Parts: sequence; C-alpha cells; structure tokens
Amino acid sequence: MILVTGGAGYIGSHAVQRLLRDGQSVVVLDNLHRGHASAIELLKHEVAKGKPSPTLALVEGEIGDYDLVLDVLKEYGVREAMHFAALAYVGESVTRPLVYYRNNTASALSLLEACDAAAVERIVFSSTCATYGEPSADQIPIPESCVQRPINPYGWSKLHTERMLLDYSAQRRNAGRPVGLAILRYFNVAGSDRVGVLGEHHHPETHLVPVVLQSLLGTRGNFGGPAGEEGRALTVFGTDYPTPDGTCIRDYVHVEDLVDAHLAVLRALRPGEDRIYNLGIGRGYSVREIIASCERVTGLRVNVKEGPRRPGDPPALYADPTKIHREIGWRASITDLDEIVRSAWEWFRKHPAGYQTGL
Repeated sequence: MILVTGGAGYIGSHAVQRLLRDGQSVVVLDNLHRGHASAIELLKHEVAKGKPSPTLALVEGEIGDYDLVLDVLKEYGVREAMHFAALAYVGESVTRPLVYYRNNTASALSLLEACDAAAVERIVFSSTCATYGEPSADQIPIPESCVQRPINPYGWSKLHTERMLLDYSAQRRNAGRPVGLAILRYFNVAGSDRVGVLGEHHHPETHLVPVVLQSLLGTRGNFGGPAGEEGRALTVFGTDYPTPDGTCIRDYVHVEDLVDAHLAVLRALRPGEDRIYNLGIGRGYSVREIIASCERVTGLRVNVKEGPRRPGDPPALYADPTKIHREIGWRASITDLDEIVRSAWEWFRKHPAGYQTGL
C-alpha cells in the first residue's frame, strides 16, 4: 500500500491514477482545502471497472496531525509514501509566509515523524524549481547542482523541507535503518490525462496554459478569475525580456510524464539512497509560443493585452533533465506543445466548471 499525500490535487490525483493502473493499492491523505474529493470518486469508478482491482481509500485530514497519519500508516500497512501535499502559490506565500511555513514545512515534519515511527521504507518528495530562485544565464538549463537561493517563502518552505528530509535520511543510515529518499524538483506542469478522466482545477487558477484556455472558453470566473469580458482578455506581463520574442520562457512538462517519473524513481530507490532530480523536458517555451499553441489547438484567437513585468520573473527557466535520464532512463515522452495543450483543452471544454461540472 502506498500513501499519497495531496492525492486529491492536480498532480497527486494523476499519480494516484497511474499507480492504480499499475495495480498498486493507494491510500490518499488530503485535507481537501484545494483538492477535490470528486477526483477520487472518479478514480474509484475507474477502479471498479477492473477485475481484480487495487484498493483506493481517501482519508480526509491534515498531514500535520501526527496521530492521524500514524494511524493511517499502520492501518493500511504503508511502506512507501509520495508526498505532494503543499500550498503552492508564490504570491500568496509572500503575503502569508507563516501559513506556508506551517503547512509546507512544519506539517512535513509531523508527517516525517509518523513515517519514522511506522518504519516507512521509501519516500518521494514533491519539490520545486522555486528552490533555485533566479539562476544566472550560465546556469540554464538548470542542473541539480545549481545553487539554491529561493526568492520567496514558497521556495524557502520547500528547501527547508528538502534539508530536513536529507538530514533524516542521513540519521537513518547512521543508525543502521536506511530509508530510500527521492527529491523531485518540478518545473512547469501542464496538461491533463489523455483519457479525459482527470484535469487541472485550481481556485484561483494561476498557471498559464489553463488561464489561456479558460479565457478562450469564457470560464475564468468558474476558477476564481475575472468573469465576463474581463475574463476573456489575457494579460502578458512583460514583452521586453532578452528572449527571442520578448516574453518569458519556461519548461512545460506533461503531468503524465511527471507521474511516470515518480514511479520510475520509486521503483529504482534502494535503502540508504538519496536521489535528487529535476523534472522537465529540457527546453523552454515562451508565453507567446504557449498562446500560439492554444490558438492552433482551439482554432480561436486570444485577446491579448500587454502589461508590465512582474517582480521576480526571470527571463528564462528550464531544466537540465540529463541526470534522471542517465541514472534511471526517464525522459519526457510528450514534448509536442500542441499535444500538451490539446489534453488540457479537451478536459476544460468538457468540464467548464472543473470537477463541479455534471457532478
């Protein structure tokens, strides 16, 4: 049995889906603050179709509740954990830093203490490229050895958790009770599962691909954005960056590739190992390229407005995924931008109110 914290969220639910398809039984722990019980219900419906089928359980609660987590680990006989649960809005972390340190770092400490008490053997941690801050141009594409200098509380909350996990792993090795640990630093995640069961439902939505698609559909108001005509316009923040078209460049990895990497790493982990990998496709797409792809896929035109740069937006950030390919053999397979966008478009078109649509 595998514990998936935050398994009702965007990435976590896709990871649960993949684990189930591989015949793995899963227990999800999620406080449903920004996750969706509907996503788990859809996955339970998928599971019911299979014979024989793995087990899927949802426990609503906090990862910072030591007694609850320990009870779950013991009741379900958990030996492996994937930790996705976190708050992940950079802007919000600046205005509410203590909330981020409480939720992302302090709660992870309680989770780790429970995992230690229950003798969990392998832990895969969902981290972020935000721990790198603003790397210099000569550090792009970004390797795992890049200096980590976060520029916001979100990045710091994840980096503190990374340090805590590494210290814990070292202590376990020294005590003769080694644990397998993986830290996976994401870049930009996009798309939906291509079967069409799961999608991306954030409230408010801040990710570029869904914001563009929702503006074309006129549904941004359903996801915490502006409604009406205002919601049909898209503001590009900064058009004078030192990039080929003047807009920021980012690495977009499809969510299915991302969860494939998690499973590949989990299978490869051995007791006493610490593995740290960047997850991305190894190249970047600009804001204008994302908009152009959305227009090709949908056949619609985006109402673009130009705005000033936002503080803290580097011109280009994309991963060097060489290490994970060399050591484990994982490489993103869905690298065509239109295919990534199309999977998201199909889900948003059928679910204009996200998981509230038709449920």
